[in-house]
Formats: sequence, C-alpha cells, structure tokens
Amino acid sequence: MKALNVRVEGRVQGVWFRATTQEEAQRLGVGGWVRNTNDGDVEIFMQGEEPDVDRLLQWCHHGPPGARVLGVHVETAQIDASVKGFIIRY
Repeated sequence: MKALNVRVEGRVQGVWFRATTQEEAQRLGVGGWVRNTNDGDVEIFMQGEEPDVDRLLQWCHHGPPGARVLGVHVETAQIDASVKGFIIRY
C-alpha cells in the first residue's frame, strides 16, 4: 500500500478537476479524497496499491480537459485505515 498527499497548482478549479479525479480514482480502485483550497489549488489524499496510486498521480499532471496544471507537489503520507472509497470534500 502507498499513500500520498498531493497539491495541484494551475487552472484546476472550475474545470471539473475534483469530479474527474474522483472518477479516475474509483476506476483505479484508489481511496482518499479531493478538495479545492482557498488559494485556487486542488489538494488530494490518495492511497491504495502502489501501481494504482502511481497511475492516479500521473493523471494529476494533466487532469481533465480544460485544466492547465502548472505544478504537482507530492509528499508521502501515512495509510489511513478509516478511508473508505474516494470522496469529494467541500
């Protein structure tokens, strides 16, 4: 298992980044959450099997159509046993 905290910078709000991140995570079987930040970024916690987490992280470098990703910052995180599925936080 692998867990990451990810922050995505650029034009990532108002382009369905959260919803499509959730769809991609569910397709890959990755758990966690995604939310917008007050400064215009998107923050993601993801955990799951290493290859699946790596695929979701790679997807974050481009995101959905309409997004313009300028930076992706990644930190290793602790596995969170309370995480069930992948949700959008508001």
